[in-house]
Amino acid sequence: MARIAFLGLGVMGYPMAAHLQKAGHSVTVYNRTSAKAERWASEKGGSFAPTPKSAAEGADFVMACVGNDDDLRSVCLGDDGAFAGMQAGAIFVDHTTVSGQVTAQLYSAAQKSGIGFVDAPISGGQAGAENGVLSIMCGGDADHFDKAAPVMEAYSRICRRIGESGAGQMTKMCNQIAIAGLVQGLSEALHFAEKAGLDGRAVVEVISQGAAGSWQMANRYETMLDDHFDHGFAVDWMRKDLGICLDTGDDIGASLPVTALVDQFYKDVQKLGGGRWDTSSLIKRLRAMG
Repeated sequence: MARIAFLGLGVMGYPMAAHLQKAGHSVTVYNRTSAKAERWASEKGGSFAPTPKSAAEGADFVMACVGNDDDLRSVCLGDDGAFAGMQAGAIFVDHTTVSGQVTAQLYSAAQKSGIGFVDAPISGGQAGAENGVLSIMCGGDADHFDKAAPVMEAYSRICRRIGESGAGQMTKMCNQIAIAGLVQGLSEALHFAEKAGLDGRAVVEVISQGAAGSWQMANRYETMLDDHFDHGFAVDWMRKDLGICLDTGDDIGASLPVTALVDQFYKDVQKLGGGRWDTSSLIKRLRAMG
């Protein structure tokens, strides 16, 4: 079993760290709000540290799941950052969805310190984290991935190395691009059914068994019909991710017209006060339009 530091105890990180502890690893957690780290240690039987550096000292692996580029830099770099506490040969695994630029910066900094760095963004939402069935898409050196993959098995259904450093983040962008279009399509279909006076549940029962079926349809249609949007990945975070997708699309010459349109639809949802609603709340925008 490994010595592991886990940085960031949000709705994803809290259960992910718990899976590692349950799997028999020795886990030390860090969270910006220290009370949450103390609570995790009390509940799960691990330990907590006051800084990323102190959490990372002596760890074989340091996993991070924080909010954005700046959050990731803050837990990695500086006198109190994890890199300052990691021993040569240890491996940093980043589960945050961030830009390719910060991934390149941190991969380079890790190399200079003799540390491995694997970008490993995740998909599957809060339920996937709680149930230990996340999809993990990875980039980085093959030997570092091979060492980290057995550790990530504690909370993954599938974990694959896609390519060199940055490939994991690029794959996560593909994931978010696909989700944006699917949720908008599902929202329009359910909205159309409502306007046509159809029983939405009956409609989904039929069309979900054909070519229209998707994970979004299977897992979100009922709450969408019931106008409940208090679970899953928040609109504010989706807009952050789609911004990364669109910026990267500009950089590499990829045309993303539907993604750009749906991003603006999510902006409309934010204006409705739905920044913390889950991403299936796109249907709220259609309902608000009449």
